[in-house]
Amino acid sequence: MHRKPTSRRAVLAAGVAAGLSAHIPFARAADKLRVAKAISSSFPFAGLELGQQMGAWASENFEVEISVFQGDGRMQQAFAANAIDFGLGSGPGMGYASKGVPARGVAALALEPRNMALVVTNNTGVKSIDDLKGKRIGVTTAGSLTDWLAIQVAMQKGWGPKGVTTVPVGGFDTSRAALKTKQIDALVFAAASGYVAEEAKEWRVLQTMGDVAPDFITHVLFATDKLLKTNPDAAGRFLKAWFETIDWMKANKQKTVEISAKVLNLEPSVMSRTFDAEIGMFSTDGVFLPKPMAVLKKSFVDMQILDSEPNEAVLIDTRFLPVKR
Repeated sequence: MHRKPTSRRAVLAAGVAAGLSAHIPFARAADKLRVAKAISSSFPFAGLELGQQMGAWASENFEVEISVFQGDGRMQQAFAANAIDFGLGSGPGMGYASKGVPARGVAALALEPRNMALVVTNNTGVKSIDDLKGKRIGVTTAGSLTDWLAIQVAMQKGWGPKGVTTVPVGGFDTSRAALKTKQIDALVFAAASGYVAEEAKEWRVLQTMGDVAPDFITHVLFATDKLLKTNPDAAGRFLKAWFETIDWMKANKQKTVEISAKVLNLEPSVMSRTFDAEIGMFSTDGVFLPKPMAVLKKSFVDMQILDSEPNEAVLIDTRFLPVKR
């Protein structure tokens, strides 16, 4: 096929375009982040999916891969294996850093444990906290946060650490059976599960645990030492996007309940109650406040996670705090 000769004007235009394009930066590839949740059933952790849906991660040029573990221990193993970059876990989980796990807390996500509750059956003689003196309280495992909270009930009442007997009963199904067969008199468990059982006329929430441990750090965002060393900017940007998500959640209850109900597999009525009970525990700036940190470090010893209270520098990296939007 015969081609027309290229005009001088076209050649010049192409040259100008090429010159201009050399000065236009290419769009930067998104940072791929592997972010884990220690458990699937925590409302504060649902901020991860909410941030995904509202575009918070994309706004900071992140491509986030979400995974879920069965507890802090499993998630900390993933940190040790360099299988994840960030993790949403418990305050007590920071104790693992003192045992050599290469990850530390970079922000407090949730403070007093309003997401935990003391529950009893509807046919029990326990009508108030005062009725629990000398009773058996079910906890997930010995030395766990639920175990520590049960002991705090006794301490707060002045009964001493032996004022109640804690009984390890495991997860939801075994806990339910232990309550039903009266192997235990009460149970420390996820408040949302208590609300579900309440709607089924099976359990009754006696009290949430925020009043039992008003100075505490229930949930923390962890980052690996490797990421903090090689890409600290990612940590700062991730925290910015996270707390923008929390601001949005606080201002948009209806949509937050709608999305979180699907994430946590809860009825909207239960999710609405969970929102009202727990949204106040969400930190808005990530700061590790001195008094909650002091209580948390003491809890490491109480729960026999550590033999002595650790140095904070081993546990946390505060370079990105307070988070400002």
